[in-house]
Order: sequence, then C-alpha cells, then structure tokens
Amino acid sequence: MTTLEMSFDQAPFRYPPPIETELNRLADLFARTPALADVYPPRWLAIQALEGDETLMHTIRSLGGPTIAAALEESLERLRAAYGDDLDVALVDQRYRFVHTIAKQAVRRPSVSPVTFSDRIDRVVTHRWLGIPIFMAVMWVVFKLTTDVASPFVDWLDSVVSGPVSRWMVALLALSGADGGWIESLVIDGVVAGVGGVLAFVPVLLMLYFALAVLEDSGYMARAAFVMDRLMRALGLHGKSFLPMIVGFGCSVPAIYATRTLDSRRDRILTGLLVPFMSCSARLPVYVLIAMIFFPAQAGQVIFGLYLAGIVVAVGMGALLRRTLFRHQPQAPFVLELPPYRTPTLRGVWRQMWERTSAFIRKAGTIILATSIVVWLLLAIPVGGEGRFADTPVDQSAFAAVANGAAPVFAPLGFGRWETSGALVTGLIAKEVVVGALAQVYGSGEAEVAPSDEPVTFVEDLTVIAGGFGAAIGDALRALPGVIGINLVEAADKPTAEELAS
Repeated sequence: MTTLEMSFDQAPFRYPPPIETELNRLADLFARTPALADVYPPRWLAIQALEGDETLMHTIRSLGGPTIAAALEESLERLRAAYGDDLDVALVDQRYRFVHTIAKQAVRRPSVSPVTFSDRIDRVVTHRWLGIPIFMAVMWVVFKLTTDVASPFVDWLDSVVSGPVSRWMVALLALSGADGGWIESLVIDGVVAGVGGVLAFVPVLLMLYFALAVLEDSGYMARAAFVMDRLMRALGLHGKSFLPMIVGFGCSVPAIYATRTLDSRRDRILTGLLVPFMSCSARLPVYVLIAMIFFPAQAGQVIFGLYLAGIVVAVGMGALLRRTLFRHQPQAPFVLELPPYRTPTLRGVWRQMWERTSAFIRKAGTIILATSIVVWLLLAIPVGGEGRFADTPVDQSAFAAVANGAAPVFAPLGFGRWETSGALVTGLIAKEVVVGALAQVYGSGEAEVAPSDEPVTFVEDLTVIAGGFGAAIGDALRALPGVIGINLVEAADKPTAEELAS
C-alpha cells in the first residue's frame, strides 16, 4: 500500500456513522475494481464522489461499469435523505471540526494577541473613513510620478528618435543608395515617426509599472481591495472584484482573465463588463499627449481626472446593471487574507516592470509597426489633385479621404477634423496607434529641416544623447518633490534678483 493510500485508508479521522457507512461500502467496491483501484486510493475516491466531483464521478461511471454507478447513486440517495443538498458541506464541516480539535489541543495561544507592525499600519490605511482618502492619495502620487517625473525622459527619448535616430537611418539609406525616394519616406515618415512616436512613452509606462509593482510587493494592493469593498458593494460586487479592475489599469486582457479568480459567475460577468472602463496603459500615451499639449501646467491633474472619470462611469454602469440585469442574483460573500507588509525587492519590482513594458515594446514592433506602414501608405497615395506617390499633400491623400468620411461620426464628440478622426479610427486596432498616427499626419505637413553645413558626426550624436539623458535625470529629480506639493521646477525657472534688476 502506498503512502497516499495509507493517508486516506488508515487515517484516524472518521466521519459520522451514516457517511462512514457509505464511504466504507463504496471504498470496498472501488478496491475490488482494478480499473479504479490501480489509479486512485479507494477511500479518497469515495470521498470525492460523495462531495460531487463531476470529473471523478464520470470516471467512476465509465471505468466501474453500471454496477459501480448504481451503487454510487444508491449511496448518494441515502445520504441526501439525511443531509439534503448540503452533503458536500457536511463532509467539509466534519474535516474542519477534526482539524480544529487537533489544533485546540496542540496550539497554545497567548491570552492577548500580539499587535504586529502590519496591524498598526492597517489601523490607519484600512480605517473606515480614512481608507478611501488614503487610497486616492496613493493613486494621486502614482499619476504624478507617471506624468511629472517621467516627462523629462519622454522629451529626451522623443528628441533622440526625431534627431540622431532619424539621421542615422538617413545615413544608412544613403549608403545603400535608397535615399531621397519613397523608401526614405517610408522609413522616416512611416516607421520612425509612427513607431518612434509611440516608443517615446516607454518611460511613462515604466514609471507606472514601477509604482504598481511597489504597491503589489509591499502588500498594499490587498488593503486597497479591502478598503474599496464598501464602494464595490454599491456596484453589486465585493472588494475581491477590485483586483481585476486594478489590473485593468495595466491591460484589459489580463484583467478579464483575472475575473476567473472570482467564485461567483455573476461576479465574473459583472466585473468583466466593468473592466473596459478602467483606463489601461494603452490609453496612457494618448492621455499624456493630450494633457501635455493642451494642459502642460496641469498634466498630472488632467490625467488623474481622466482615470477618475473612467472609474465614475464604471460605478454608474455597475449600479445600473445591478438594478437591471443582475437584480435577482444574490451577492457572494467576501473573504480576503491580508498579507503582512514587506519591503519590495529590486528584482521583483524590475521583473514586473520589464514583463509588462516588454509586452508593449513587442506590440510596437508588430501591430504598431504594421499599422504605421499602412497609415504611411494611405498618406502617400494621392486622391485627386496633382500629387505624386510619397509626395502627396496631406489633405489630398487617401488617408484624408477615408478620414473625411469618418469625421461626421466623431463630430458630436468634438473631433470633427479629419486628422483627429482618422487617428481615432486607427485606435480600433490598438489604442497606442493613435499617437503614432497623429505623429505621421501632422509630421507629414511640416517643412523639412535644411541640412546643416557641417554634418553631425556619430560621436557628437552620442554626446548629445548622453547629455540629454543626464539633463533628463536632473529634471526628474527636481520634479520628484512635486509629488508632495513642493515644486522645485518653477523655483528653478524663476529669474534671480540680479536678472530682474538688469
């Protein structure tokens, strides 16, 4: 007899007589059936069958034959007469009682439970009235880090793509003899402008994922779910549903997958319907672009407001669905274990940052690249006028023709111009493509910069890149205190007394 069989067949724990009698009868039948006994411990198989394990019951019926199947049904009928539909609950309850009895005899507990470091923190962060304001403050810090601290690196990366990288690509094309034609336009106006415009926002995503990884590894995310339980109840959900919605701020796809951890089918469906209202990281480059162009002084507040608006809409939709489609379905209970607080490890934080950001970079190298080439092709094809291929005025291109047809649809939203409407249509493929499409549409109309009399060398480009990166680090460090309201950037930009006097 194997160790596993001994653990189930010779265990000191026994169920009440009605259950134990049927277990012994079924275990004896299974033991005398080689097709079952050679694969499963008989007593364990009998317990699983009485608990209603559909997969194993199907196996028992198929391998045991009609005699075993009939005996199993007879045992279930006799026990259901005594326990009703709660037979599985009765089996589990007896095991818990047994474990509780052993634990009570073996474990010595202090008369007063010690107050741990996590308990002292939880008295504040999970407070009935302070919990939600603290959570909102934490989210505010996350978005301030994402916008203000990452902004210098976005500007630096954008200047690198539009400057040295573009010059290097032109030089390589010149060496291959493909400069000055449509191939150069494809590479510079299509690939570099489209993909490079999206990749410039990698620092924003890195900062966002850094903040979320720190919150997850520290143990605060579980507290956030606990704190948000009361608000989630208004949606007909519970705090556990908040975790997939938090994941939705990173990407909607794994957030939908995360709903599988919810026990109730009702909760899975309702949470899945609300997840798309969470602003995922694919929308973040679009938010940052809009905020930095139209509201440069309040970019952090605007982006936070956009995220908050999505949450408010989700709350409204959840309340509506709870009172309509799900009004007759009861809520599931909420049980959540709060892990102890711990210091995030550098390896764990970096792993989460890189796994999530690398997925974005892979998308930039596939979907966004392909879409950028299609947008360039549409911008290069003339429709009317006298333009030539790859030298077409933007407003006379095939892209403009298609976008003009879509513009009336988006006009009620304030996007009546064909440039913005066309970029929004490309977002149906991937939301990040909107940024690249805007870069291509508006970049195509810019006058080309005349070449310098003295060409920039490769070493000079590397020096500029390194210097720009150092300046970006300095700007980010000055912006860091702004997260808590200390604005060193404005203080550094203010003129001195001597400058004012002069």
